[in-house]
Amino acid sequence: MRLVIAGGHGKIALVLTGLAADRGDTVIGVVRNPDHVDDIRARGGDGVVLDLETATAEQVAAVLAGADAVVFAAGAGPGSGIPRKDSVDRGAAALTAEAAQIAQVRRYVQISAMGLDRGSADEVFSAYLAAKDAAERDLRARDLDWTIVRPGRLSDDAPTGRVSLGASVAPGVVSRADVAAVLVAVLDEPRTAGLTLELVGGDVPVVESVAAAVR
Repeated sequence: MRLVIAGGHGKIALVLTGLAADRGDTVIGVVRNPDHVDDIRARGGDGVVLDLETATAEQVAAVLAGADAVVFAAGAGPGSGIPRKDSVDRGAAALTAEAAQIAQVRRYVQISAMGLDRGSADEVFSAYLAAKDAAERDLRARDLDWTIVRPGRLSDDAPTGRVSLGASVAPGVVSRADVAAVLVAVLDEPRTAGLTLELVGGDVPVVESVAAAVR
């Protein structure tokens, strides 16, 4: 598989790069900072420097050309303000999905978040939730084989290989490493196309969880 990861230097993206590369996939991480390319290469992938906040859909499509799948893993990140929540978590997501259509890359997996409808008194967090929700709605309207994965609260704990995954699961915590493993399993299961899956830590092995989600 040739896999392109938008937001290739994120913590989940780097773990995903390693997992995919270790099994023989070709992985390209799209990053804004050229200094981040070496970190991707250290995990077996390669990097392309492109700013998803300023690039055109055609420029992104050129990077996606020939890919078998795209994972959108970019995010404005902690400390960013309301404008970047919109320009990255919504804008860059929509741009990348549009580029996938232009490049005719049908398989598209987007990392979102649980609880987008819960609201918040914090204006910045509310903007984040709104941006993620808008990105999901944009993707669902597109003619792509999309899957949306909504992790719960993220941790940097070691992977357990066991999760709770489904259309609706109880709120909880999940390690970024386990999220990456679920992304690999989702990419391997074409029947996850058209599904929005919530994800937290649990007791069921990753591959079994994905298989159960598509039954």
